[in-house]
Amino acid sequence: MFTRYIDRLRGSGDAAITLPPMDGALRPNNRIEEAELLVSTEAPDNLVLHDGKVLFSSGSSLRCLTADGQVEELDATDSTIEFLTSHPSGALAIGLGAGRIEIRGGPHDGKRLSALGQTPIVAPSAAVFVDADTLLICLASRQHAMGEWKRDLMTFGATGSVMKIDLRTEEAICIAQNLAFPSGVALKPDGGILVSESWKHRVLSIAEDGKITPVLDELPGYPSRLVPGAGNDIWMCVFAPRTQLIEFVLRENEYRKRMIAEIDPEYWLAPSLHYPNSYLEPMQGGGLKQLGELKPWAPSRSIGLVVRLDGEGTPWESLHSRADGRRHGVTSCLPTDEGLVIASKGGDAIVRAIT
Repeated sequence: MFTRYIDRLRGSGDAAITLPPMDGALRPNNRIEEAELLVSTEAPDNLVLHDGKVLFSSGSSLRCLTADGQVEELDATDSTIEFLTSHPSGALAIGLGAGRIEIRGGPHDGKRLSALGQTPIVAPSAAVFVDADTLLICLASRQHAMGEWKRDLMTFGATGSVMKIDLRTEEAICIAQNLAFPSGVALKPDGGILVSESWKHRVLSIAEDGKITPVLDELPGYPSRLVPGAGNDIWMCVFAPRTQLIEFVLRENEYRKRMIAEIDPEYWLAPSLHYPNSYLEPMQGGGLKQLGELKPWAPSRSIGLVVRLDGEGTPWESLHSRADGRRHGVTSCLPTDEGLVIASKGGDAIVRAIT
């Protein structure tokens, strides 16, 4: 308790609101903002290559991006689609906000899961097939659904887990637990697993023996989905930036609790997926404008950011949409032969950037 008092008095330790800079491989640019627009569509989310087609989710819809840039609606579910993942056997796993995982196609076609062993499915956020019979799944929280991610952040949620399930027997194993909103998972060539832990701004490596090691931390934003690239590269989506003001709110308990109790979550001092579109949103007065234009370095609750990591988790390059851009809230990307396809959930667009 004495240490916390000293930290609050000096602004050190957990009371510090200093942030790592966007520098080096994270140096800002406009590569997402200037990328080729493939299609404008409402809130595109998880991109996946399935049976040679580019599929993506949008709310409760499963859609296909055709070669001529059109959007074809394939299916509509009874709740929000929170993740998609595909396997060469033809299987497509769909995580639903209603607390369910469905398998379509492949050897387990038609299987439905409403729990993983004794663990309820509350917030399925990401998944990847290990093989045709085994699925790794991130459950971001046991307390809040995916739609309540701001509440999970503002209440210091740390009830997430990573589960492995055998689709033949439905036997589930907990790989990691008590994580602060795990929202991305990818396989490493050595058999290990990479997991993004959003609220702790880091990427974890989980070895086959269960040992957990941070490979990338102190990120200036909230990491989410991890997507394999060429060689051992990994593309990491960062769905929102950290700001000193939001870090300050997280440390001011009385303000934070009153904000949660009295204000609509859309107008909280919290990260956002989209550019401000209401005069009620906070921080609009903090941006420097000249000749009516918002400057790209203005404080912002939202950005677009994708980072390429090497096999050791070291950032090598990044693509940005800055404070004055519109293609914010990047939650998914997909490397293709023609470039990196990026879903801007907050910008209602799917774009393609040359990398």
